Amino acid sequence: MVDHPETIIELSGVEKHYPMGAEVLRALKGIDLKIQSGDYISVLGPSGGGKSTLLNILGCLDQPTLGTYHLEGKNVSTLGDDDLSAVRGSRLGFIFQSYNLIPQLTVIENIQVPMFYQGRDEGDSYEIAAGLAEKVGLGHRLNHRPNELSGGQQQRVAIARSITNDPAVIFADEATGNLDSRSGGEILEIFDDLSESGKTLVMITHDEEMAKRTSRVIRLRDGKIESDERKSEQGSPSKKVL
Repeated sequence: MVDHPETIIELSGVEKHYPMGAEVLRALKGIDLKIQSGDYISVLGPSGGGKSTLLNILGCLDQPTLGTYHLEGKNVSTLGDDDLSAVRGSRLGFIFQSYNLIPQLTVIENIQVPMFYQGRDEGDSYEIAAGLAEKVGLGHRLNHRPNELSGGQQQRVAIARSITNDPAVIFADEATGNLDSRSGGEILEIFDDLSESGKTLVMITHDEEMAKRTSRVIRLRDGKIESDERKSEQGSPSKKVL
């Protein structure tokens, strides 16, 4: 355990507005949030509550309408598209429900993609990718393409790909939503292992059982944080973080 964990993410007064004809939809309403190094977080809430919008902001896929977003001490809320893309590629990892693998590429090539965009040496990237494939149990499937893999195996490739550049935070969006219970459980075990190794994970989910595995549970409703609880070491909720 880290005695004084570093604050990686800080949102202050973040709002996101979408014009809807003559009206304005306020998808996020004054979000204040700090995420610390090593946090293992699940974000829950009803459809339309703001989960996806919050993920887009945190993942530098979109910018807030109001408020500020600091990532590792840097204000990223006013960056342009190119700078946001650079931040995503170097400091953030993503795991999506639909896997988002490139069908024409093999397992190892899919894992190598983020390193290619970062200009890593091909030999080094191959070695790193092979090691990560082994870590997620796919060392024997390096030359297979996505259509030759099960859903669970494809998600393992996506997980390996998400950590190639040693991201500050890994975001998972309904990462087990397309999987059967066994495959989903195996993916969650990998997430648990990543958390144990010190990685910072933020999981968007509707699954209460998944939330029980994480050390911090944030609930969104109507664009606001309804509750934010960090569990004690014994597993029961402790005082609110807010």
